[in-house]
Amino acid sequence: MGITSNETTVSTTTVSAKGWIVIPANLRRKYHIEPGGQIRIVDYGGTLGLVPALEDPIREARGALAGKTSLTQALLEERRRERSRSATA
Repeated sequence: MGITSNETTVSTTTVSAKGWIVIPANLRRKYHIEPGGQIRIVDYGGTLGLVPALEDPIREARGALAGKTSLTQALLEERRRERSRSATA
């Protein structure tokens, strides 16, 4: 088992002589990792990350930013307010 805090889970596993590791069952279920599924290993420069590979990254990312505030719109609104203050001053 591992240490869990909010969204962070820390687990320890042993690397076999063949370089194999076992991903704990609770994490495989949580991230829908099935036998034969692919995992990407990301080297973050001193830290390795295991990231489930997406079958269709473009389709699965679609809508990920929906409902978020547009930074462009927020900047334009702020500029309008600044111009309005400058005009009345």
